[in-house]
Amino acid sequence: MIDQFFTLPVQKQLSPAVSQCQIADLPVLVITHPQGQAAITLQGAHLLSWQPTGQKPVIWLSSETAFQHGVAIRGGVPICWPWFGPAGKPSHGFARNLPWQLTAQSEDDEKVQLTLTLKDSAETRKHWPHAFTLHAHFTFGEQCTIELESHGDFETTSALHAYFDIGDINTVSVEGLGQSYIDKVLNGEKAVLNGPLTFVGETDRIFIEPEAESLIVDPALNRTIFVKHHGNSDVVSWNPGPANSASMKDMADEGYKTMVCVETAAVTHSQISTENAPARLAITFGVQKDA
Repeated sequence: MIDQFFTLPVQKQLSPAVSQCQIADLPVLVITHPQGQAAITLQGAHLLSWQPTGQKPVIWLSSETAFQHGVAIRGGVPICWPWFGPAGKPSHGFARNLPWQLTAQSEDDEKVQLTLTLKDSAETRKHWPHAFTLHAHFTFGEQCTIELESHGDFETTSALHAYFDIGDINTVSVEGLGQSYIDKVLNGEKAVLNGPLTFVGETDRIFIEPEAESLIVDPALNRTIFVKHHGNSDVVSWNPGPANSASMKDMADEGYKTMVCVETAAVTHSQISTENAPARLAITFGVQKDA
């Protein structure tokens, strides 16, 4: 699934490292650089793939996802904005379903940096009455950073809903989530986690006092992925489990076995953006080097 992005015909070469291609209905930016490879759709400023040189893919993408106009992509790193979950329609906000514009790019021997921008329009005002400018800043080097920067005068909830590629959900664990959480599987019950999070069946938890860095410990792939959180109030961890995975048309029946979400989020405490002080939410991830 991931390899297909790097064999797509080039429609436009934007720089030595960045090309524009097309997958089904959607334009996609493909990054090929000595530090690694990545792919982003202009719809949703949605990271589909990131693979640092010498490593296995870090980001998980469903083999069953549709690349269609206005249809949410399953996997990658969806940008959930200006609300998270079912707080409005569409679920997780409209930012992930609309086309963005590439507004800045640069590259050197160490990294590639891209900025994609979404502005309010007649379409966004059908869902939300505010004027805004939303930037997604991407940095691809030895690690990957995505920063969401929102300008305007409003209040939002949001998440960088990262899906990570793992070897086996039955053996993976996540450290650094914190202890107190809201269990969405149990209708919002509050509970406390002692030790790492492991996964049995459906898991959907909002950790409300998270640590600044989470670790995805993956014995099956013999690696640990670090996930650093910036500007967040919460970290969400999700896996649909076997029953939900089988019921989702955009996920293979056993898709749940090779993915886990660790999401940088502002859910229980909304972010306030003003004209003079944009709100920011950012995630940084990569493969932990051996000590």
